[in-house]
Amino acid sequence: MKRYCGLLILSASFCCAVGPAAAEKPNVIVIMADDLGYGDVSCYGATELETPHIDQLAAEGRRFTSGYCSASTCTPTRYSMLTGTYAFRGERTGIAPPNAPAIIQPGTETVASILQRAGYATGVVGKWHLGLGGENGPDWNGELKPGPLEIGFDTCFLLPTTNDRVPQVYVHDHRVPNLDPADPLWVGRKKPSPDHPTGITHRNTLKMDWSHGHNSTIHNGISRIGFYTGGHAARFRDEDLADKWVEKSNEFIEKHQDEPFFLFFSSHDIHVPRIPHERFQGTTSLGFRGDAIVELDWCVGELMKTLDRLKLAENTLVLFCSDNGPVLDDGYKDGAVEKVGKHRAAGPYSGGKYSVYEGGTRTPFITRWKGRIKPGQSDDLVCTIDLAASLAALSDQSLPNDACRDSFNVLGSLLGDPGTSGRDHLVQQDNGRGGVYALRVGDWKLHRHDKKSARNVVVETKLANTKVAQFQLFNLADDPAEKTNVIDKHPNVADRLKAQLAKIIQDGRSRS
Repeated sequence: MKRYCGLLILSASFCCAVGPAAAEKPNVIVIMADDLGYGDVSCYGATELETPHIDQLAAEGRRFTSGYCSASTCTPTRYSMLTGTYAFRGERTGIAPPNAPAIIQPGTETVASILQRAGYATGVVGKWHLGLGGENGPDWNGELKPGPLEIGFDTCFLLPTTNDRVPQVYVHDHRVPNLDPADPLWVGRKKPSPDHPTGITHRNTLKMDWSHGHNSTIHNGISRIGFYTGGHAARFRDEDLADKWVEKSNEFIEKHQDEPFFLFFSSHDIHVPRIPHERFQGTTSLGFRGDAIVELDWCVGELMKTLDRLKLAENTLVLFCSDNGPVLDDGYKDGAVEKVGKHRAAGPYSGGKYSVYEGGTRTPFITRWKGRIKPGQSDDLVCTIDLAASLAALSDQSLPNDACRDSFNVLGSLLGDPGTSGRDHLVQQDNGRGGVYALRVGDWKLHRHDKKSARNVVVETKLANTKVAQFQLFNLADDPAEKTNVIDKHPNVADRLKAQLAKIIQDGRSRS
């Protein structure tokens, strides 16, 4: 049986479909950007910067205009992507704190475990932010388990939390590399000593000032959320993160080039603190945020070069996505607001990170598999949560009934197979189990704000909470920016969507 190696790059949503023949067993690489908006790359309309490598993926593959992630913040989207289940159904699925225990428990079916069962080598490189360790949290100086290796990954090289949270160390499989036993690592929620330097007490020493919230322990001239001490030999420099992710990803691909592999490339670009490598600083007019987008594009190009060098490109399915939409000021004074100019990070959409407006969850989404996917554009509704069911179909694996409860098989749409389409509805959420939802069905979109307010992030300015009615209804065909609430004009549509959303939440699953 002939084996095809494929690279998949995930951007923000998936499509429905008839899968390829069982003889196809591609390598899969999911490239997930962090905080990348619909309008942040040139193939989706950006004019103030260029992203040639991402653009090439789009030109050689399938570019989705209705590609989504399922949540507008990182932890719930990553949880949903890996487990195929909406994060609002889980426990502790909001933005994970530095000492969070493992959120996805051993025994949970994941994209990685599905492909591992199918004979794939599996690895994750980059940002994790899904917790590590048992119920008491990570043992930073010992074995960090459970973690990725207990839910289907053979190996991992991680940023354990997210880089605006401590600690600034890597995790390789179950341990922090290069730790000196004489300088143990400690991570906590309270100041470890009265004289511990922070972004408040030593603000004049910072090379990047904070605007809100990010004012605890200082590392590399930048103050973070949370406190830590020790582990100095294990600490990294922010500027080197992208290079390390490319290095470790290339090592994984080279090691497994002669067998099917699944690589989850989990970039930290464009998340704060935005400190791209010096060679990218100043390459755009948009400040460090724009420079970080160019750095991300470089990462994509380096992975594609590796595929070409190893002659894997034509045997590779590639999927590119983002974990949520954009935000400009997310806690640091990095010039993103002042230098935005004509750039519109969310493209034509309202909102951004933290919100259920389209800008929060509709993002770039591209699939490429040379010789298999016919280049073009698709308007199919697809979502990252469908990766589990779609890749199960690709690898000829069955899903247990109690697993991947909201993941649909949209493989045919991802591959551009004739006669296939995307999912017919999608639930979006803001963060964790906060009670803010949106349901898109066709061109209709219902907002449900149980908290009586909306995190209506206008990406050109700071975050803002706006009081809204519990329910709002928008017609995306006429009003893609969700400016006009038409619920009073279409009460029957609103009632139908209210009932459908309530049933999806109550049923505990949407996959039949």
